[in-house]
This record gives sequence, structure tokens and C-alpha cells, in this order.
Amino acid sequence: MIDFLLTSDAIMALLTLTFLEIILGIDNIVFISIAANKLPEHQRSKATTIGLLLAMIQRILLLFFVSFLIGLKEPFYTIELTWLHIAISWQAIILFVGGLFLIYKSTSEIHEKVELPNHDENNLNKKKLKSLSQAIFQILIIDFIFSIDSILTAVGMTNGLHPNHNYNLVLMIIAVVISIAIMIGFANPIRKFIDSHPSMQLLGLAFLILIGFMLITESAHLSHTKLFGNEVGAIPKGYLYFAIAFSLFVEFLNFRIQKKNKA
Repeated sequence: MIDFLLTSDAIMALLTLTFLEIILGIDNIVFISIAANKLPEHQRSKATTIGLLLAMIQRILLLFFVSFLIGLKEPFYTIELTWLHIAISWQAIILFVGGLFLIYKSTSEIHEKVELPNHDENNLNKKKLKSLSQAIFQILIIDFIFSIDSILTAVGMTNGLHPNHNYNLVLMIIAVVISIAIMIGFANPIRKFIDSHPSMQLLGLAFLILIGFMLITESAHLSHTKLFGNEVGAIPKGYLYFAIAFSLFVEFLNFRIQKKNKA
């Protein structure tokens, strides 16, 4: 286990996944802050911390559930046509549906942030909170909604890293724990940084579109899909890492240029 976690692939996947988990958690932090701010001053910090800790437990449980479904690799139905061959398994279905969901969710989020930037916050602001338990319940509901794309991203980034799926599960759990810990410790600074640099969140959503496409191709590959006799291959994760690293480097240069122009 330790040998796997210290490999370059595992470290790169952990760093990338932790970064994406934090980026995906920005909206969560904003909404949690809005929910907590409806409580008396002395309960706000407590609601945020408890809400995020319970959110971490909720995400880990979801990881176990999704990982169980991903482990069902045996095909239960085969489509055999003259031009198409697909061996359908639960693993392939989860990856395919997850990929479609990530592409849809990311595209919708980009549209809302560009066209309707305050839509979700305004809806949440309309709801009154009367107690700490009510605030925490609302935080858990919000986190569950945001956990779906987070969990699917984790599955997409770690799927196939190690033959033993439990090793990949441990890597996902570590990334979730680290990201939640960072959110608890730096919730407000992270939110302010992203608010002042909204391009970072758009960049993270663009990465999700890439991951969604990768999940779909991975699903086709694991189903041994053949189109007109040509089998669909898997996309090496190194391509994804390079795209993310290159984009972040360009964004870093953009930050430096903007900072220099302001000086």
C-alpha cells in the first residue's frame, strides 16, 4: 500500500484530485457560509466546522458505495451487431453515466456563473434558518448535491491506477480528507481568492469536462466496445495531467501579468 502511495502516478493523482476537490468545494463553501450566516454570530463557526466534518463523512460513505458499483466488472449483457460490439457491466454504466453527468453539470455551471452569477446564492438566501441543527441539515443537503460531481471526479482520476481497487479507494479518501481539512482551515481565504480570481473556478469546471469525456471513453474501453471492427482505447491519464498542469501554468503567468500591471 505504502509503495503504491509513493509512486509518481499516485502522488500526481493525489495532488490533482485534491486541487480539483478544493475547486469543486468553493461553491460548497459559499453556500455553507450563506447558511451559517443566518444563525446567531456565536453559532456560525460551529455550524461551518460541524457541517464540513459531516460532509467529509458523507463523501467517504458515497465513495464506498460508488466504489462497490465500480467493482462490478463482469458483463451482464452483450450487444452484438454487425458494426457494434458492447459488453455491458455495472462498472461501464457508472462510468458512462458519470461522464455524461460531469459534462452536463460543468457546462451548466459555466453557463450559470457567466450568465446568472448570483442565481443559486439568491435562492438559498430566501430560506430562513431557526436552529443549528436546521443549518447543519441544510449544509448536508447542499454538500450531497455537490458531492456527486466530486465523487465522480475522484473515480475518474483514480480508476485504473492500481489493479487492487481498494488501493484506489484509499487514495480517494486521502484526497477527500485533505481537501475538507483545507476547507475547514482556510474556508474564508479560499473563498475570497476564488472570488477575486473567478477564472480559477471556470478552469476547474473546464477540467471536469475533460474528465467527463475521459470517463466515457474509459467506459467504452472497459466494455470492449468495437465500432466497425475498431476497439475503443483508453485515454492515458498523463494527457490529462499535462493539460491541467499547462493550464495552471498559463493561469499563473496571467496572475503575474495582472499583478504587475496593477503595481
